[in-house]
Order: sequence, then structure tokens, then C-alpha cells
Amino acid sequence: MNSTFARRIRVIAVASGLLAATALATPAAAGGRAADHGTLSAAEFAAADASLRAADVAGSAWHADSEAGKVRVTVDSTVDAAEVAQLRKAVAVPADALEITRTPGRFTPLVAGGEAITGGGALCSLGFNVQSGTGVKYALTAGHCTSGTATWSIGPRAGSSFPGNDYGLIRHTNPAAADGRVYLHNGTYQDITTAGNAVVGLPVCFSGATSGVHCGTVTALNATVNYGSGNLVSGLGRTNICAAPGDSGGSVFQGGTAIGLISGGSGTCATGGVTYYQPVLEALNAYGVSVF
Repeated sequence: MNSTFARRIRVIAVASGLLAATALATPAAAGGRAADHGTLSAAEFAAADASLRAADVAGSAWHADSEAGKVRVTVDSTVDAAEVAQLRKAVAVPADALEITRTPGRFTPLVAGGEAITGGGALCSLGFNVQSGTGVKYALTAGHCTSGTATWSIGPRAGSSFPGNDYGLIRHTNPAAADGRVYLHNGTYQDITTAGNAVVGLPVCFSGATSGVHCGTVTALNATVNYGSGNLVSGLGRTNICAAPGDSGGSVFQGGTAIGLISGGSGTCATGGVTYYQPVLEALNAYGVSVF
């Protein structure tokens, strides 16, 4: 693999067809007015999370909005009315403290085409090149890519965590091909010099092999997505950045700071989208590596 290709293999996993999300009304309190629930406690949020996990509805995602005092749930087009009712029944919070919205797309860690790394018939994209304290070069990508494939076009799998988390590590067979920059799809590159966590409202960009570069904001933290078949991933960031199949594992960044690796979502860059990313610091700390 030449150095130009190495610089250009970065990106995500999402599904197609996200339109504007539509709210599924939550029953109002008696008298037609929503109850004044005040601020939900951490214990109430934790109980809601446990209940949503136990409900096990594939195609649902959720996060706590502590500022608004709400549990916000998003369901994709595969979730029917009975399952929505099941989710609502599962969460023991005041009626107006639960918000459920629907997106017509499908949440999935889909892996497809684009400028990518390959292995075992799978196609994925590289998020960030990293190195160990002794200078060994690795590539970070999505864990749903590395979980089923041990050998990749750039080298062997060195680690994988999915479900639960969504990050994986590949050791470069040709270390000279590892480039620490992010390709911006216009002939230029963004130097990545550090890694950090996001806050809600942080402007970030995403470089994807299929989608190119798109920017937006972080809209939630500590989200959980149920991709189905027992594949739940927690601790994800949520963004309004559009993406498309083939961007799996992609780099989310702000300037020279690495923020995350795209896990999945629902949407297209023609209609907009919702995407979820794996915070990169967790992966770096798990493997004892750093950006360079």
C-alpha cells in the first residue's frame, strides 16, 4: 500500500434513508398538561438505561439529557408501534421526561465500498494511525470491522472490542505507510497532534472514504445503540453529521484533535443524518497507543 493510499483510508458505518426525525408523542398528565417532573436523578437515568437494555428492541438508541431532565430515545424504521409501546412501558419516569423520536433509516454498523482497507471479504476504513511507546505503528478502526476478520490488507489484527465498545487495532505491516494525518478529500491533509473528549455542542468534522468531509456538532454523549442480534454499544457520542455506507471506522476530529471513530447510524448526505461515534480516548487508553 503506498503512502498516498495510507493517507486516504479513513472513515464509518451507517445506513441509508434518514429523513427529519418525527416525535412520537408521550402521553400528557391528567388535565392535558405535562407533569412538572423537575430534574431526573442519576439513579433514575441509570434505571432507565437498564430498562431499555432489558427491553432489547433492535433499532433503538438512547441517551440522558440531564440539562432538560429527559431520557431521549430514537427508533429507526424497523421498530413498530408495539415495540415503541414496549419501550415507553419499560422506562419508569414521568411521562413528559421520556421523549421518543423516529428516524426512517436503519441503525446499522454497515460496512460497504469506498477507499478502504480490506480483509476476509470485508471493506472498512481507517480512522487514525497511532503508535505505541516503542514506535510500533498501528491503525485504529471500528471494532465491528475487526471482530470477525484477523488479517487485513495493511496488516494483522492486534485487538478488537465489539459489542459493548466499537474499536479495533491493526498492526501495520509496512510502518512507513502509516500517516498520522487525516485526508480532507481535496488534496490536503489535517495534522492530528492530540486526542480529546467532546462536549455537547462541540463543532466537529468527519472524513469518510465514501462521504468525503462533512462537519456538524456533537448533540449528545454517553449514548447507547442497539444494532440488533445482541450487538449493543454504549458510551457513544451522537452527532448530526451525515454519512453513508463505506465510512465505517472513520475519523471524527476538531482541528488537530482526534475525537472519535464512527460506529454507525442512520442517514445519507442527501437527506441529513444521525451518526454515533466511539470516543477515541477510550481506544487509545485500552491499547496504550497515541496519535502522532
